[in-house]
Amino acid sequence: MTETEGTGARLPFQPDSPLVVALRPSPNVTARTLPVDMIVLHYTGMDSAQAAIDLLADPTSKVSSHYVVLEDGSVVQMVPEALRAHHAGVSVWEGESDTNSRSIGIEIVNGGHSAGLPDFPAVQIDGVIALCRDLAARHAIRPDRVLAHSDVAPARKEDPGERFPWAELHGAGIGHLVPAAPLGGGGFLMQGDSGPPVAALQAMLALYGYGIAVTGDYDEMTRIVVTAFQRHFRPARVDGVADGSTVRTLRDLIAAKPGDAPEIA
Repeated sequence: MTETEGTGARLPFQPDSPLVVALRPSPNVTARTLPVDMIVLHYTGMDSAQAAIDLLADPTSKVSSHYVVLEDGSVVQMVPEALRAHHAGVSVWEGESDTNSRSIGIEIVNGGHSAGLPDFPAVQIDGVIALCRDLAARHAIRPDRVLAHSDVAPARKEDPGERFPWAELHGAGIGHLVPAAPLGGGGFLMQGDSGPPVAALQAMLALYGYGIAVTGDYDEMTRIVVTAFQRHFRPARVDGVADGSTVRTLRDLIAAKPGDAPEIA
């Protein structure tokens, strides 16, 4: 495969995945300090695929991603998997704040929330699934570590959004998911509440991996993290209120977590 010129420094490399149809090297890379054990999915949130790729290849932008999946499902590689791309920014998961060192970033071309959160074409999702399967197999990535940008950076990011078809990925063997508990009546927790039930909610969110302190106060950060959780795992209502459906879905998710998931009381 022939190298494609970026707008910054040249970074020649061979594609890591057989799914790659084009290279557009980005100079915005650093060395990894951790082994790869995560995939982080993003949407580009820009007007076009070309605009997004140009930005990720621009040395002045300081951002990059390992892969971009176009609307037709084709895959462009911009950073070798052995290097650290600058895609997650300030973020945390399972207590580790250097998400970029431990993850592979995939940008999915989509206008995002500012464009009304358009649907992701089926052929594009097929491309995402194929790429994630390849990455997960080669790097032995656990299903629960295929995450949204909004999971690892909930205070800053919303992508890939509540309309991203996580259930379709899970059905194809990618990612961790449980059936969302149905919406209904019962108690709920919301911003301004405090006490042991709030602390228990925060502890469960932290147990799953979210970066949240257990304070017992349902503060703005708790609302933000609950919103991120709903966006990924209970998208029927994304409002930052921990209703019974949200809490039950979280408990079921923890109980089904791969690996050495601890028990919850």
